[in-house]
Amino acid sequence: MTLDLSDVPAELRDAVSAALEVAGVGDGHLAVEIAGPDRIRELNREHRGTNRPTDVLAFPVDGTDAAPGPLELGDVVVCPQECSDLREAVVHGVLHLCGYDHEVDGGEMLALQAKAISRLQNPAGPGREAEEPAGID
Repeated sequence: MTLDLSDVPAELRDAVSAALEVAGVGDGHLAVEIAGPDRIRELNREHRGTNRPTDVLAFPVDGTDAAPGPLELGDVVVCPQECSDLREAVVHGVLHLCGYDHEVDGGEMLALQAKAISRLQNPAGPGREAEEPAGID
């Protein structure tokens, strides 16, 4: 089992990895696109029927189920200008790729999101080796 994060900006790989870890996903490829307000508005209008920018959109492909060939989790598109916390928005989008939906899951996704954010803020928590924090400019 391998994760392919080659299409994730280096400064966001820790957030993607934390989300995948709390979701129990250890295999697959995903991409993260950094978009401006016009691009994310266009995608939001086209795919959700909402003509306004948003912080993050997720486009699942294979989900987390077995698929022939390499597993393609999907794409996350995030707009920094619409985010209060870019890494949290990325975690949120990745959890959607993993099949979670905060609108119907009784709080499970948001609890996993909080756990992933906690791991990003304290990477050397109980039972974890200390890691150098990734720099974000």
